[in-house]
Amino acid sequence: MEPLPCVVELLMPPIMSRETHRSLENDGHRLVLHREETVRCHTRSARTVTSAWMDLAVAGQATLPPGTVLDGEAVVWVNGRLSFSAARARGNSTSKRASALAAQYPAHYVVWDCLMAGGVDLRSRPYTERRAALLDVLAPVPPPIQAVPATDDPEVALAWYEHLPDQGIEGVVAKLASSPYRATRVWGKLRHSETVDANVIGYVGPANRPRRLAVVLPDGRSALSQALAAPLAAEIARLVADAGPSRRGRTDDGEDYQTTDPGLVVEVEAGMTRHATVAVTRVR
Repeated sequence: MEPLPCVVELLMPPIMSRETHRSLENDGHRLVLHREETVRCHTRSARTVTSAWMDLAVAGQATLPPGTVLDGEAVVWVNGRLSFSAARARGNSTSKRASALAAQYPAHYVVWDCLMAGGVDLRSRPYTERRAALLDVLAPVPPPIQAVPATDDPEVALAWYEHLPDQGIEGVVAKLASSPYRATRVWGKLRHSETVDANVIGYVGPANRPRRLAVVLPDGRSALSQALAAPLAAEIARLVADAGPSRRGRTDDGEDYQTTDPGLVVEVEAGMTRHATVAVTRVR
């Protein structure tokens, strides 16, 4: 079988291309790591979270060359499985609490893209060039920082998809080998439980404990989510509490909500988006 023109990675994410790469996808916290004179970590929404992942920042300071920017996911292993709850606890903790959690459950940084190497911006380069740069940068770097596994062999990608869920791997991701880097998603996920990203435009309930979220789905529709689980509501409250005065808004179905500043992205179950409400699984 000839390789596809894409790459697949593990979800940690997998990647697929038209020259295709395939990779595995983990269940962790999206993290962009900047190594300049010091290390700074931030989320996809540009929230600085260095203190929550100080063990990864220290590892990056010690092993990565200045002028490096990496995009990936912070993951935590518990009893031989990737644990999203453990990663969420780390990501939402205070500096003191994060230090205690790191001693018990140290984090790993699974990297799937290289945005800058040697001070050179690589975001406009094809994925295959960025992947090669990523492997060069990480070649001398030991764990806990490592590149996500990737392949252009469909049979290998299928084996990953079928046999690795027991380790907490969610699925695989496919990306065109010729694609440049985009902050928005330009790759496809194949999960055992499929999800999509949605932009948060508001919430229902008090800002310090939102009960539901108003989101814009990939097809442009606005809708309210189902009730948020308590830990997720607490996490989101910290992100919207400082957004300033809100206004009243309405979804496409006429349901009221309080607006919030743009920038927050959440993951929702894809199967729910055909209905009037969606189920939020995590903050991206």
